[in-house]
Amino acid sequence: MRETLWILAAAALAFSPALWAPFHLDDFALLQDPVVTSPAGWWRVWAPAQTRPLTWFSFWLNWQSGGPQAAGYHLVNLLLHLASIVLLRGTLGKLMPAPAALAATAIFALHPIQTEAVAYVFARATLLMTLFCLLALRAWTGGRHWQAAAWFAPALLAKEECVSFPLFLLLLHLSISRNRRELAAIGAMLLMSLAAGLRVLHVIAVTAGSGVGAQSGRTSLDYFTTEGAVLVRYLRMLLFPSGFTPDPAVEFVGGWWALAAWLMIALLAVASLGRFGKAREGFWGLAALALIAPSSSIFPAADLAADRRVYLPLAAFAAAIGLLLARTPKWVLPSLGLLLAALSFRQTLVWRSGESLWREAVRLAPGKVRPKIQLARQLPPAEALALLDEAQRLRPDDPAIGSEKGRVYLEMGKPSAALAEFGRALALAPGDARAVNNRGVALLKLGQKEAARDDFRRALEIDPCLFDARWNLLSLGHRHATPADCRYTPAQEMALQGR
Repeated sequence: MRETLWILAAAALAFSPALWAPFHLDDFALLQDPVVTSPAGWWRVWAPAQTRPLTWFSFWLNWQSGGPQAAGYHLVNLLLHLASIVLLRGTLGKLMPAPAALAATAIFALHPIQTEAVAYVFARATLLMTLFCLLALRAWTGGRHWQAAAWFAPALLAKEECVSFPLFLLLLHLSISRNRRELAAIGAMLLMSLAAGLRVLHVIAVTAGSGVGAQSGRTSLDYFTTEGAVLVRYLRMLLFPSGFTPDPAVEFVGGWWALAAWLMIALLAVASLGRFGKAREGFWGLAALALIAPSSSIFPAADLAADRRVYLPLAAFAAAIGLLLARTPKWVLPSLGLLLAALSFRQTLVWRSGESLWREAVRLAPGKVRPKIQLARQLPPAEALALLDEAQRLRPDDPAIGSEKGRVYLEMGKPSAALAEFGRALALAPGDARAVNNRGVALLKLGQKEAARDDFRRALEIDPCLFDARWNLLSLGHRHATPADCRYTPAQEMALQGR
């Protein structure tokens, strides 16, 4: 217990700067979601089309208790991480020698690759999923197999990426117990995973802009081969902790060498399994591959890599490393723990502001456009334009750069320059409702009300629920009926009604 308390204290200190961090990326979207901000959202999160309802329910609770104050959201994330540490320590103690379990817990608790999951509010789905999977694992190791299945259900409701958790339990069954009575519970959990997976596949298929599956723009085979190289990147960051960023410089690579990386890692894990009856390093290597497979195998996503995807698999990776560290001198683990805590503290400080986060991302991925656009939003107009010019030289065909430059010019009071940039963005993306609306804003600033009104109407023809276009039309005295399937935040609804 004393060692566990030291680990908890070190983790709380290492990730404490997150408590003063702002919102980032998709955090802002959840703060505008009517499910989160509405008093009736506590039951709306359970609607059939709502993915990850348990996570959104936790966001709703955060909003009801503290509104849009970032500190409360970050505190919940940190507490979830600390709870997972406690659960992992107790569970691994039943599966491996105490020194190895202690080392594995310290790595899971303090490794800087965990920073994104803890410091990024939107990553709470990963934290909740892991918490309930560890509760299921604790019940499983205690012989309460159906109770484990019950804990697995809320894990699926938090995030569907844990669908492969029953395969991990099957590996555990084959490697340690071979008790046939366990198979019924494993089968039930596999059926739950299948149902959750099919539901999510349906939702993302009918949700425009999901960026997953067919909407990712990649085939399953291309994604799979690329993820072989991504997995090597994850392993490199685990062993040599550096290069952590919310927008890594990972591009589609394909080719057989990337597929070979997957095969080599799996073969190494199988070769080190040893005899059945003990959960050795190879077992935990295979377990980690099983846990990371849903996000890093054949189901394509627009983002090829994300540090937070390693959060749950790190429990297995850490167990394998912990078995190795248990054979080292006693001073190694405390020294490693201090080093990891210091690196995590430094990495969490990067998340303390949008500017520091995106400066780091630009430094680590100088050839990518998205980090430059994100950083430009944190900078004074003159610096932002210089950075966006650099991005435009890298990707002259990217409409997002023109839209961002137009926004900056509007901020500087230069609507003519903004109109030119919005026009360039629209030429590159003629069907983009936001680009049409942006051009209308520039025209309105230039006093061309009729032309602006036509653009706002055209934007609503493309996207009938685009709030900005509807609001801009109302500012010109034109009211359009809102489609029944449009969902706005309470503040947006009040704004539209107030007009």
